[in-house]
Amino acid sequence: MNRLAGVTSPYLLQHADNPVDWWPWTPEAFEEARRRDVPVLLSVGYSACHWCHVMAHESFEDEVTAAFLNEHFVSVKVDREERPDIDAVYMEAVQAATGQGGWPMTVFLTGEAEPFYFGTYFPPEARHGMPSFRQVLEGVRVAWAERRDEVGEVAGRIVRDLAQRTLAVGGAQPPVAEDLHAALMGLTREFDSVRGGFGGAPKFPPSMVLEFLLRHHARTGSVAAVQMAGATCEAMARGGIYDQLGGGFARYSVDSEWVVPHFEKMLYDNALLCRVYAHLWRATGSDLARRVALETADFLVRELRTEQGGFASALDADSDDGSGRHVEGAYYVWTPEQLREVLGDDDGRLAAEYFGVTEEGTFEEGASVLQLPDTERLLDAGRLTSVRERLLAAREERPRPGRDDKIVAAWNGLAVAALAETGAYFDRPDLVQAATDAADLLVRTHMDWHARLFRTSLDGVAGSHAGVLEDYADVAEGFLALAAVTGEGVWTDFAGLLLDTVLIQFTAEDGALYDTAADAEALIRRPQDPTDNAAPSGWTAAAGALLSYAAVTGSAPHRQAAERALGVVKALGPRAPRFIGWGLAAAEALLDGPREIAVVGPYDDPATRRLHRTALLSTAPGAVVALGEPDAPEVPLLADRPLLDGRPAAYVCRHFACDAPTADPQVLAGLLRTPGDGDGDRDGDGGAQVGS
Repeated sequence: MNRLAGVTSPYLLQHADNPVDWWPWTPEAFEEARRRDVPVLLSVGYSACHWCHVMAHESFEDEVTAAFLNEHFVSVKVDREERPDIDAVYMEAVQAATGQGGWPMTVFLTGEAEPFYFGTYFPPEARHGMPSFRQVLEGVRVAWAERRDEVGEVAGRIVRDLAQRTLAVGGAQPPVAEDLHAALMGLTREFDSVRGGFGGAPKFPPSMVLEFLLRHHARTGSVAAVQMAGATCEAMARGGIYDQLGGGFARYSVDSEWVVPHFEKMLYDNALLCRVYAHLWRATGSDLARRVALETADFLVRELRTEQGGFASALDADSDDGSGRHVEGAYYVWTPEQLREVLGDDDGRLAAEYFGVTEEGTFEEGASVLQLPDTERLLDAGRLTSVRERLLAAREERPRPGRDDKIVAAWNGLAVAALAETGAYFDRPDLVQAATDAADLLVRTHMDWHARLFRTSLDGVAGSHAGVLEDYADVAEGFLALAAVTGEGVWTDFAGLLLDTVLIQFTAEDGALYDTAADAEALIRRPQDPTDNAAPSGWTAAAGALLSYAAVTGSAPHRQAAERALGVVKALGPRAPRFIGWGLAAAEALLDGPREIAVVGPYDDPATRRLHRTALLSTAPGAVVALGEPDAPEVPLLADRPLLDGRPAAYVCRHFACDAPTADPQVLAGLLRTPGDGDGDRDGDGGAQVGS
């Protein structure tokens, strides 16, 4: 009997009609394995995973394969986005055993959840040196039946090896300027000066590293830092990884030139990149950065927002190509003939030249991914706008990729921060409202009366899985950004409740952080990973949120916790800067203060708003902003901050010393200047979209 029909994960629901007798991850599944004396097949994936769908179609929908699984195994299906703790523990084992990992992840376990055989995707027939899935199943069945002692020894050794792994956190001392300079030098060595980004194919958007580079430039004036950030952002925005018609970024580029993406669109990528481009505009005044930030924000609201006000997890890579086949990228790619059908011969020819669509194609079967390869040619802006609008309208008629409507707390926290700041910078109150609506959903649906978070929800109903560290950290980050933009201190209060839970439930005595709470379900190992992957690690995200909260409230315990957590950046930053970018960004804020800016005055007073906008546009790394009436009780940073001769005023403090208050936005801007300022004009109202 397949037991997935009643779950809340859209990924698991995709498997509810499989002939495999799937179980969700429950104690009962392992009790059943022990009762029947069979091994457990653990299959981990996620909704937008292309090869997960392939393996499902080839093997899990096959009646013969399913019958063999049902007879000889208890099969457990896990959504890695819903249970990142399970994914992390067994992925660590897979990588340790095989030297690589990925999804779908296929692991065979004992009835005690101890792993003994690993893999990822297995084809239905042996090929490319890979055994077929049926061969793997038969091999595991035979080993379980005839070499049980050997299986037990392997499982026991793996569990012991995992338990003995220790994490060197670098002590309780946070990094110093020399450590961050060393990280910059490491990034410089790995930077692709021709194509932007770091390393070779496949090439992922380095969102967190870009945040570090922008902050490092602001603090030090480093030209190399801002050049690497700007070149990477421009290359991505002009490449096929960016949706040139609808906005938003695909997961990664399969090549080193950003041409052909893996077409799935993830909430976390787009939230992080929306914020990066907004911050790039803030630092340089780049018209391209403004356009991409706004288009990405609009994509988030248009295509990922749910009826409840939150943001769905992902859009699939695959969609129907019009003939009934599900094909990767079918929704997004074009041939010259398709362009001519929509636009006519003249505009079709123009679009092919402008977007780099060739007769040979840049993707598969003669189709091309739209890019902006020509940066020099001047074209009629009105004509191009018409071309884009007509192509987008035609694309809307194609079968759309599937959407994973699951709400993940952490990723929605990232979206709240991005939309709040982008809306504030560019005078888009609708984006700020979208951020507020998502934050409301997180409080109403994901947070209980004890300030504990549920990881996911679907259709307004919370799932049963507990939040992990990244949920608490990213939601707190979003709430703090929203408080800075709106001046509503309640968001600071909610952030404090979540970060208090981080201190109590996730923090070890030596300042290290765990990914799961102390009272969470016990797995074979308590996961703990400070390195950034597709999104900030819970560890580094918590360090940044703790630091910001301490700056707003003056809380010494939260400041101390942030400094101790950043000890890992001292250890890893100079050696592996690409994998701890968010921690490096938080360390930049620590070195700069961070600066504390209190703006006091009636919110509807234009003078207050000018001071507030000046504060928000500061590039000072990690600067915190509080807005409200003097002595507003819910915001400690506003305490003892009176008006200045009856006028709205701004107060700036840094390193426990404060400047004289000012009512003049220009004076405030001077107080907030950093060595990296002066690269662009950011004083306009930001209401218009201009540029390429």
